[in-house]
Amino acid sequence: SPLPPPFPVWNDELYLEFHRGCYTTHADQKRWNRRCEGLLYEAEVFAALATIICKAIYPKAEIEAAWKKVLFNQFHDILPGSSIREVYTDALPTWQEVQQVGSKILQNSLSAIASHMTLPEPPQPDCLPIFVFNSLNWQRSEVVVVDLPDSFSGACVYNLAGVVLPCQLREPSELIFVAQDIPSLGYRIFWLCPLNPKNDHSSAHPDDSKTGLRKQEHFYPKRLTLENEFLRVIVDEENGDLSSIFDKVNYREVLSQAGGNQLQAFQDSGQYWDAWNIDPNYAEHPLPPTQLKSIQWLEQGLVQNRLRVVRQLGKSEFCQDYILEAGSPVLKIATTVNWQESQVLVKAAFPLNVEVDFATFEIPCGAIRRPTKRETPAEKAKWEVPALRWADLTEEQDKCIYGVSLLNDCKYGYDSQPQQLRLTLLRSPKWPDPEADRGFHEFTYALYPHAGSWESAHTVRRGYELNTPLQVILKPARTANSKLKAAESMSFLNLSAENLILMAFKQGEDNQQWILRCYECHGETAELALTSDLKLSLADSVDLLERYLSTAESSSHSIKPWKILSFKVISEL
Repeated sequence: SPLPPPFPVWNDELYLEFHRGCYTTHADQKRWNRRCEGLLYEAEVFAALATIICKAIYPKAEIEAAWKKVLFNQFHDILPGSSIREVYTDALPTWQEVQQVGSKILQNSLSAIASHMTLPEPPQPDCLPIFVFNSLNWQRSEVVVVDLPDSFSGACVYNLAGVVLPCQLREPSELIFVAQDIPSLGYRIFWLCPLNPKNDHSSAHPDDSKTGLRKQEHFYPKRLTLENEFLRVIVDEENGDLSSIFDKVNYREVLSQAGGNQLQAFQDSGQYWDAWNIDPNYAEHPLPPTQLKSIQWLEQGLVQNRLRVVRQLGKSEFCQDYILEAGSPVLKIATTVNWQESQVLVKAAFPLNVEVDFATFEIPCGAIRRPTKRETPAEKAKWEVPALRWADLTEEQDKCIYGVSLLNDCKYGYDSQPQQLRLTLLRSPKWPDPEADRGFHEFTYALYPHAGSWESAHTVRRGYELNTPLQVILKPARTANSKLKAAESMSFLNLSAENLILMAFKQGEDNQQWILRCYECHGETAELALTSDLKLSLADSVDLLERYLSTAESSSHSIKPWKILSFKVISEL
């Protein structure tokens, strides 16, 4: 008999039509998972560096035990949110143990590295060194927070060139400033210097070049506008939505209509397998819009602007801070919620001034395009889709490419239309856990308008940055036997190529060498060229079990699109 015809090649995702609610249900588990994965990455990286630099003991057993706890809690039905209440009672202390262990390893490692560095000369005798660490493999700048010592009634920040940096007092004991150009997987030193009483914050003048602080009334008008060199954001005083986001660099309005960050709620009931599924007809059952309770400025200054909007949705209260930082093209929306709804779905909607046929979503170690105009039965089924740190709409029109990315720090459910992105924030099913999601939630999402494609605009990096803030160590203890010369900054590890993301730097399972793992994130071949101020160098590539590959494979540092590769790394220290 003739052979049967070959099976068609499937070049798409395996989409589960009856698990759309699992991207959102039990948001606490999603947040713990994202936080713990990122924390253990940082703890592992800096523990490895502390072992190389300071000859510290690598906490291999502790890291391995913590990773196994995270992996256990990724089991279905824990992470999908579809288990019974008792499971989450058991899961919570496990997450807390991981956080405690990971934070301790990270802080001990950072402190050990900072204490081992020889300091340059301070600008003043009473200055304290600030080490700002970057765990990502590219140079970045970001607003950081410094906790002021009790002896400081006020302070300013110097860079190593002796220049006073703009800074801003956020709380009586917290100072914020923009930490510029922190090297790839490295650090930069700044100096925290006390102010004289006559130059304290209360007397700072708009043109005071020493403090970099300005009184609010001299700097920003009292309208509901946040503005920096990249964006001008206007908040609607009637409802707290975004009425305008204007891209000052590309001279373009980002929103297609007023109502950005509109919180849209829907009844989500009557569906079997409640925790697993979203009602396919939820859009036909919208709930009344949110009611504005208050709007107030929390911060207005050179470094950061923060406007707080509090809104009521049913029995629940959403407190959202619109945050715009100096030097950043990203509008952050930091959110806390007291969620008390039952069988309700809520989304944050952004109508955008682009029109596209496809939206792009981050998936593990890659990205996928999905149609915004769904025509086939398979496409029509994808009205709610999963993503990791971001989704993007990018339009190409008359050789002009422009797009908008919607980032998040612990959410996974999105939907898209040709001119709209929505992020699913919360659900509240009743079965199998009748108390699922009721209570306190905290998360941040952000809008990133950009010229060019998501690849050229480095949306992948912006997503990682939102999830992995810079780390600050103030006044580390000193170690006298440092073998490293005085340096304002160091890059412990740089992969050189813009489309490579570091996944891990760890001690090898053989306890002898070090393992570097990375992936290609743009769908383009990358050439890995490791540079390091620690004189780290690449050896042969290995597989995920750290076994040597064939001779031809092991000697190549060319990484194909979306490929994950691991390498042995040699340290000369």
